[in-house]
Amino acid sequence: MTTITRFAPSPTGYLHVGGARTALFSWLYARKHGGKFILRIEDTDLERSTQESVNAILEGMAWLGLDYDEGPFYQTQRFARYKAVIQQLLEQGDAYYCYCSKEELELLRNEQMANKEKPRYNGKCRHGSEPVAGRDPVVRFKNPEAGVVTIPDMVKGEIVIANKELDDLIIARADGTPTYNLTVVVDDMDMGITHVIRGDDHINNTPRQMNILTALKAGIPHYAHLPMILGPDGARLSKRHGAVSVMQYRDDGYLPEALLNYLVRLGWSHGDQEIFSIDEMVAYFELEQVNNSASAFNTEKLVWVNHQYIMNSDPGHVARHLSWHLGQLGIDPSRGPDVADVVLAQRERCKTLVEMAAASVYFYQDFEAYEEKAEKKNFSQGTESVLENLLNRFAALNSWDQEALHQVVLDTAETLQLGLGKVAQPLRVAVCGTAMSPAIDITLKLLGREKTLGRIKTAIDYIKTKI
Repeated sequence: MTTITRFAPSPTGYLHVGGARTALFSWLYARKHGGKFILRIEDTDLERSTQESVNAILEGMAWLGLDYDEGPFYQTQRFARYKAVIQQLLEQGDAYYCYCSKEELELLRNEQMANKEKPRYNGKCRHGSEPVAGRDPVVRFKNPEAGVVTIPDMVKGEIVIANKELDDLIIARADGTPTYNLTVVVDDMDMGITHVIRGDDHINNTPRQMNILTALKAGIPHYAHLPMILGPDGARLSKRHGAVSVMQYRDDGYLPEALLNYLVRLGWSHGDQEIFSIDEMVAYFELEQVNNSASAFNTEKLVWVNHQYIMNSDPGHVARHLSWHLGQLGIDPSRGPDVADVVLAQRERCKTLVEMAAASVYFYQDFEAYEEKAEKKNFSQGTESVLENLLNRFAALNSWDQEALHQVVLDTAETLQLGLGKVAQPLRVAVCGTAMSPAIDITLKLLGREKTLGRIKTAIDYIKTKI
């Protein structure tokens, strides 16, 4: 039997890290077992679902590289199918019309709560009721009254729930639209889903869905309920913890593989290994190894993982993502050094691509002013003589390579009888506008002859005018 998993977000907001981890685990399981991964958009909440949210989900999946084999399927395009299944359940006696008013149900709920009872529908219309003029009925599923539902959960272990704890849930609203628990069942059945991997906030829905599947004489998929992700304070991860759209992590300078690596380790492990390639994730991942307790999100650890990826990934791959960040700063990355070379020069020092882009602007754009602290420390009386000496030597070079550039700095320091820092640092400020850059020979090589000579001349004129 082919393994088929699905990721089924509701388009009522962005794709957040909890949803991304669920999608990742579903994707990994399908890829490991040679199966299919389906994307389904559960957009039946017509009031809250938006196209903007759909686009955000699709964009997040694409950025993460979680490719799907089928879909996206939209539940709003399947209403005729849901209506047919609801009618089938009515005809076979597994569903019924309920004419109870909202006022009646609210009164029942208040009475039950006053008696410290679990709020639940009392089955008033279960055995038939007369239509009420001017009132459109809902349709309720006739849940079994005896026995238990056993969920052999792949993460939580066996979960047993008595049917008497479950009331007759609504499967069609008064306006005829289907509810979540009905649409999910029909979709999982029609799409042949073999493994339902989702957050453990769905555990209460699972026995109800299993009972509907049984009534439809459909196969029961395997279930795996993933523990929630917590914030540092132990509460469920939310916006106040900085839980934002997956795309915000792109904007903040994380590589998609780094975020996936971090998310796969939230509740799953393979020995003491911390860094995994995508292929290793697929090879090692097993649902049975997922921890059944909640995991806490740690931004510092994510930054560390990201830095590992920046340092060890193919520079060309990192460069493709860095180019986007340079573009966000108004920089055309084609108007300067090869971005992959910039990655090689900067990757030890920069933990995010936002940091790397900001630290690399001077390679692509002339700066308008020198960093105040760097200027004050490195531009003083006599600095222009050091820069003039360097300028003449650089201008005389036949080859603009690192070795030759490094030798010029050494020779200048020796000729002027100055420490290397007294030569290299003023030079760095002159060509970069700041006292921070990669090794000076690498910096000059990346800047190129024209930019280097032009900026040294500008610095000399500036010092003569100001000092």
